[in-house]
Amino acid sequence: MKILFIGDIVGRGGREMVRETLHSLRKKEKPNLVISNCENLSHGNGFTGKAIGEMQEAGVDFFTNGNHVWGNKDGVNRLGNSNFPVIRPANYPGEETPGEGYRIIKDGNGNKILIANLMGRVFMKKDYDCPFRKMDQILKETSKQKLSAIFVDLHAEATAEKIALAHYLDGRVSAVIGTHTHVPTADCQILEKGTAFMTDAGMVGPTNSVIGVKKEIIIQSFLDQMPSKYEPETTGKMIFSSVMIEIDEKTKKALNIYHIQKFNK
Repeated sequence: MKILFIGDIVGRGGREMVRETLHSLRKKEKPNLVISNCENLSHGNGFTGKAIGEMQEAGVDFFTNGNHVWGNKDGVNRLGNSNFPVIRPANYPGEETPGEGYRIIKDGNGNKILIANLMGRVFMKKDYDCPFRKMDQILKETSKQKLSAIFVDLHAEATAEKIALAHYLDGRVSAVIGTHTHVPTADCQILEKGTAFMTDAGMVGPTNSVIGVKKEIIIQSFLDQMPSKYEPETTGKMIFSSVMIEIDEKTKKALNIYHIQKFNK
């Protein structure tokens, strides 16, 4: 089976790029399942039900998140709906936190896929629970399920933390793919025990920007060190960054992983 994972979709420009790109990519690559990170989907901060529906029409099946998951009230209010195709990082502390940190879904062939979302802790501003131990807990809770694949989106800043977690989970999950930095890394690989890994899948959004935000705002903030409101860039050349993972559904081991990157005209 094949899972296509799309990096963070940033704002209106990113959504338009997904609409322009994904249908033809699905036709060519024939993935069983398409997942994307949606934490920047609506104006670069959170997501709405309308934006999720728009991306479903474009061909995305399921959505993971990150630290901007709480950026839009409309999206947060939908997280309690188990039919809504969005999860949030599992290692937020507190049982009262809205939403689910993982979900088991079926692809068109009936394969059961566990999708888990984790948040890294290094260089992050909040006191999240340990992602290593949280994933242990998730695997224990789902151990009796007859799964065909286990996919993990690790939303984290530090490359070392992402690499360490991938090795920690090697052989126990099908893939660990990093998000958050919006910059794709050139390290697609299959680890020793069969887990596919990429430190960061990158983003779908404007190239003439600073990780999706208007470059003038970010440059000025470096110059004067003053707080500023980030505005996503919505025009100009766009990048579509994603990763394809091929998985043996009998063993749940990865067979292949490769980066897919496209630009608009």
